[in-house]
Amino acid sequence: MAKRDPYAALRFKEFNIFLLLRFILVFGWSMQFIIIEWQVYTLTKDPLSLGIIGLMEIIPAFSMALFAGHIVDQSEKRNLLLKCIGLFSLISFGLFFLTSPSVEADWSSKTILYTIYAFVFMGGLLRAFFGPTIFSLVALIVPKKAYPNAATWNSSTWQMASMLGPALAGFTINWIGVHWSLCIVFGLVVLSFILLFGISRKPILNPKIGEPIMQSLKEGVRFVFKTKAILGALSLDMIAVLFGGAVALLPVFAQDILEVGSEGFGVLRAAPAVGAFITMLITAYIPISKNAGLKLLAAIFGFGVCIIVFGLSSIFWISVVALFFSGVTDGVSMVIRQTILQLKTPDHMRGRVSSVNSMFVGSSNELGAFESGVTAKLMGTVTAVVFGGTMTLITVITTGIVSPTFRKLDLEKDLDAHETQD
Repeated sequence: MAKRDPYAALRFKEFNIFLLLRFILVFGWSMQFIIIEWQVYTLTKDPLSLGIIGLMEIIPAFSMALFAGHIVDQSEKRNLLLKCIGLFSLISFGLFFLTSPSVEADWSSKTILYTIYAFVFMGGLLRAFFGPTIFSLVALIVPKKAYPNAATWNSSTWQMASMLGPALAGFTINWIGVHWSLCIVFGLVVLSFILLFGISRKPILNPKIGEPIMQSLKEGVRFVFKTKAILGALSLDMIAVLFGGAVALLPVFAQDILEVGSEGFGVLRAAPAVGAFITMLITAYIPISKNAGLKLLAAIFGFGVCIIVFGLSSIFWISVVALFFSGVTDGVSMVIRQTILQLKTPDHMRGRVSSVNSMFVGSSNELGAFESGVTAKLMGTVTAVVFGGTMTLITVITTGIVSPTFRKLDLEKDLDAHETQD
C-alpha cells in the first residue's frame, strides 16, 4: 500500500481558508460557552443551572436536526453557512449587551439568567444547521481520496480551537471581565463571516431537489440504521458522551472543590482539548484505520477511566492530567468516527447523515451536561462524575461482548478504494 500524504487536504487553498474560519468560529463559540457557564454559576451557585444550559441547547438542536439536514441537502452550502454565521453574530452581540453594566444594574439576576437561557436556546436552533452544513461543505472542497486526511485536520482544528477558546476565556474573565470577553467573541464571529467569502459557491449534488420532506427524512434515517459501522460508532460515542459529561461540572470543581479560580477553570477546560489535539496531529502521520473497531472500544474505555480519576481527585495537577488523557482517548474516538462518516456517506445524503450524527453525539454533549447537573444535585458532584465514568465502562464492555462485527471493523479497504478514485 502506498504511503499516504499527511498534508493531502492542506494542498487545496479553499480547505486552508475553511480551516482558518472554522478555527475562529469554534474558538469564539467555545469561548462564549465557557463565559456563559461562569456567569450562570456566578449568578446561581447551583450546579443544576449548568445542566439547564445544556438542556436549553439540546431541545432545539435535537428537535430541528433532521429538518436541518433536509434543508442542507437541498441548499447551496457556502451561502447557507453565511446565513448561519450571520445569525450567530446577532446572538453573540445579544449576550455582550446582556452583560453590560447598565443591564446588570437595571435588571434582576433572575431576568438576566432567563434571558441567557433564551439566547442559548436560539443558539441551539442555529447549531442544528451548523454541523450538517460544515460536514457537507468539506466534501465539496477536497476530492474523495483526501477525505480521511481532511477529517483529521478538520477535527484537529476543532480541537485546537476548543482548547484555546476556553483557556483564553478563563484568563479574559479575570483580566477584563465577562462583558468585554463577550465583545471579543462577537469580533471573532464577524471575522469568520468575512473569511467565508474566500470560498466559492458549490454545486448542489442532490438529484432529488424538491423531494417531499418526510420522504427525505426517512431516507436519511433508514440509511444510518442500515449502515452498521455508522450506527455502531454513533451509538457507542453517544453513550460515552452522555454519561461522561464531567466537563459541564468544571465550574463547580474550579470554584468549590479544587478552589483554583477562573484561570484554573480555563486550564481544566482546555486540558481535554490539548490531549485530543495532540492525538489528532499524530493520526495525520500514523493512521488508525486498521482494526478501527477495537481501537474505538479501547479509546472510549480509557475515556471512562479518566473521568473516574478526575472525579475522585482533589489535587489540581492530577485533575488536569486526567482531563488531558480523557482528551487523548476522545481524540482517537473522534477521528475514527469522522472517518467512518466521510467514507461511508453518499454526497447527496451528507446533510441528513450529519444531522443524525448531531442527534446521536452532538446533542448528547448537552444532554450529558443536563444529566451531570441533575445527578450532581441528587448525588453530589463527585459521586455524579464517578457514576458517569462507570456507566461508560459498562457500555464499552457490553458493546464489545454483544457486537463481534463491530470489534472486527477495519477501514483500510475503504481508504484504499477511495485513493484509487479521482
